Amino acid sequence: MAGSSEEAPDYGRGVVIMDDWPGYDLNLFTYPQHYYGDLEYVLIPHGIIVDRTERLGKDIMKDIGYCDIMILCVLKGGYKFCADLVEHLKNISRNSDRFVSMKVDFIRLKSYRNDQSMGEMQIIGGEDLSTLAGKNVLIVEDVVGTGKTMRALLSSIEKYKPNMVKVASLLVKRTPRSDSFRPDYVGFEIPNLFVVGYALDYNEYFRDLNHICVINEHGKEKYRV
Repeated sequence: MAGSSEEAPDYGRGVVIMDDWPGYDLNLFTYPQHYYGDLEYVLIPHGIIVDRTERLGKDIMKDIGYCDIMILCVLKGGYKFCADLVEHLKNISRNSDRFVSMKVDFIRLKSYRNDQSMGEMQIIGGEDLSTLAGKNVLIVEDVVGTGKTMRALLSSIEKYKPNMVKVASLLVKRTPRSDSFRPDYVGFEIPNLFVVGYALDYNEYFRDLNHICVINEHGKEKYRV
C-alpha cells in the first residue's frame, strides 16, 4: 500500500504512504452511514492500523527494555491509538517473565500561535509534571505535522529530568513546514492531507469512524462551524 520505491526501506519512517497513493474505494469497507458522501477514500483501513500498532508495541517493549513506563496520552485525537497501544503493551507484559508497570495519564495541548511561528503552549490536565522526574516516559500522539508543538512539549517535560522520554505517533505528515522532528516510533508516514477517523476529527465529527480516511470538500462544508 505504500507504493513502489527502489530505495532501501527506512523503518524509522513507519509505513510510508506515497503522495500518489490512490487509497481504497469506500465501497470496499463498512463505515457509518451518516458519513456517506462526506469522504474521498480510505487512506488506512482499520485492520492495518491494528496490526501496525501491535508491531509498535513489540518495538517499544524491546527498546525500553521491560522497565516501568509512564505513558502520557495527548488528547483528544490520540486516545484511540493510545488505548490500543497500551493494550498491546499489557499483552506483551502478561506473556513475559517480567511484569512491566504502566501508568497512563492524559494531557491536552493548547497553543497560541500565528500562521508562521509557535507562541506560548499551555499543557492542560495531567498530574504535576514534576512527578515525571526519574521516570521512563512514553508520549503517545495522533499526528505530528510541523513538529513544533511536540518539541515544545518535550522541552517542558525535560525540565523535570525524567530518566528517558520517547515519542510514539500514529501518523507523521510530510509537510513543507516541518522542522524535521521525528518521533521515536511512527505508525505511518502520510502525505500532507487532512485525515479523519480513528479518533481524528473535523470539528468533533468522524471520531467514530474506524478507518483513517480523507475528507472531501462536501464533508468540510457540511461540518464547518
